[in-house]
Amino acid sequence: MSPPVSPPVSPPSSSPERPPWSVIAWHAIRPHTLPLSLSPVIAGTVLSWVAHGQIRLDVLIAAALSALAIQVGTNLHNDAADTLNHTDDEGRLGPVRVTERGWMTPNQVLWAAHAAFALSVLCGGWLVVVGGWPIALIGAVSVLAGYAYSAGPWPISRGPWGELLVVLFFGVIAVGGVVYLHAGTVSGAALLLGLIVGLPAAAVLMVNNTRDRVGDARAGRRTLAILMGRDRAVTAHGLLLAAALAGLVALAALDPALRGAVLGLICAPLAWRVWRALRTADSSVGYNAVLARTGRVQVALVASCSLGLVLVGSVW
Repeated sequence: MSPPVSPPVSPPSSSPERPPWSVIAWHAIRPHTLPLSLSPVIAGTVLSWVAHGQIRLDVLIAAALSALAIQVGTNLHNDAADTLNHTDDEGRLGPVRVTERGWMTPNQVLWAAHAAFALSVLCGGWLVVVGGWPIALIGAVSVLAGYAYSAGPWPISRGPWGELLVVLFFGVIAVGGVVYLHAGTVSGAALLLGLIVGLPAAAVLMVNNTRDRVGDARAGRRTLAILMGRDRAVTAHGLLLAAALAGLVALAALDPALRGAVLGLICAPLAWRVWRALRTADSSVGYNAVLARTGRVQVALVASCSLGLVLVGSVW
């Protein structure tokens, strides 16, 4: 549960220290994270067309909007909750937090988070009409997880399970759910593709938590990066990316129509360079650059794998 909030108040007038609302909103929603929520929607849609010959435009649009809204809601709620819990301070190394800077009050950001989650429920309503109770369950758990990331008695962001839950919610469950909505069934290929999509998303969180491990430990968090230590966390980041690449080969072996997935292997050199950059990162700038580059690895992998699936699937 999130803390009690009061209705939003009128924003203070602009000042030299306070940027325009458009800039504040840009920082608040963390746009660099949004491709992570769209990737499973795209991957699941492509697989449904290649493996089952089924694709629904209404499902694609509703799933994309719902996924984006959940991601934005989670980001906003995290921004406000970390300030209220005094997790973020002047020594933090990550990107700008609008509540930390005083650009918006925590209550304002919490109301924006509630609005984003409400939008996800609204878009998800159509998906429930299409997919029934399994989709209702997935949607409800996803929204609850968005709140639970930073709130409740055991916030996900404070413990060691974040990476595993990212693999599930940004990978296996998301891709499997999208395929089910399009085709009415879920196959082993959908679950494997979900792993391929989710593993590099977890690598993004691993970079984030490796960067923040000192401040997080000071705030009482016990993330996987803290428990493993920096060197093992860096190794885990590389293994997550390597496992995603290996999954492409396994996916191609499942069915001749899926052989195009191996096109995603062109991302291997990019993944290697990103991992090497993480090994030598020693500053906020360095870690933030690796975080962004890891996100681009996931986007590139999903894009190239999807392209390969379409090219081979269209002629098979």
